[in-house]
Parts: sequence; structure tokens; C-alpha cells
Amino acid sequence: MLLGPDGEQIPLPLEVYETLTQIVDAMKHHRAVTVAPIDQKLTTQAAADYLGISRPTLIKLIEQKKIPCEMVDGSRHRRLVLGDLIDYQSKRSAEHRAALQSLVEDAEETGLYDVPAEDYQDAIRAARKEIAGERKAQ
Repeated sequence: MLLGPDGEQIPLPLEVYETLTQIVDAMKHHRAVTVAPIDQKLTTQAAADYLGISRPTLIKLIEQKKIPCEMVDGSRHRRLVLGDLIDYQSKRSAEHRAALQSLVEDAEETGLYDVPAEDYQDAIRAARKEIAGERKAQ
């Protein structure tokens, strides 16, 4: 239940309750919180700010068809849908996780985790040479 200052009570679905508790927790820790509809349209600058990239980088992503956009009628301005930005972020996060997992697997295969810390740099160099040699042999 949501309890208003006047005592009004409003029943809440579990999903809304969980979201509100996360918002309250974030605010307790002085973190910024934004609640926006998924179909909200953003300018290219607002979209770039949301993604944490420069506006020119965002424009390149749009031109490469990695992020869809809509043209504003009668102008050259573009608008991006928040849901599309969230999808792009999710895909990029998955790609980053996969790349990191690949690096971990390569390190495990070459035995980098079995090397004492003081020999670490030498082990990295040796592993890189071994990998480079394998690639040349292919």
C-alpha cells in the first residue's frame, strides 16, 4: 500500500513496490534517479548524455544503423526513443561481458592464473607471444 500524507491508501502491485524501494534506496545514498516512460523521445544531445557518449559519436551510431532514430517533420532534427537506447545499452553490455569472458578463458588456458604475482608481466608477454605464434601458424 502507498500511504499518502492525508492517510489515503493506494494498493500497489509488487513490481511498483519493488521499484519504489529501489528509488528510495538510491535517494538515501544521494544518487540521481530518473523515472521516464520507455517511449519518451529524446534529442540527440539528451540521448548522448544518457549513453555517456559525445553527440558526434551518437550521430555515427545512428548513421551506422546501430541506433534507430526518427526525423522531426519539416526539419533535420532527430529524436530517439528511450527504449531503443536501453536496448542498445543492453546489447553493448552483453558484448562487453562476452569479450571479458573470452579474455578470462584465454588467461585460464594459458595458465596466467597459476603464475606468482611477481612473474605476472613476464607471463603476459610469454602468453602474447604464444598466441601470436598460433595465429601465424593458422
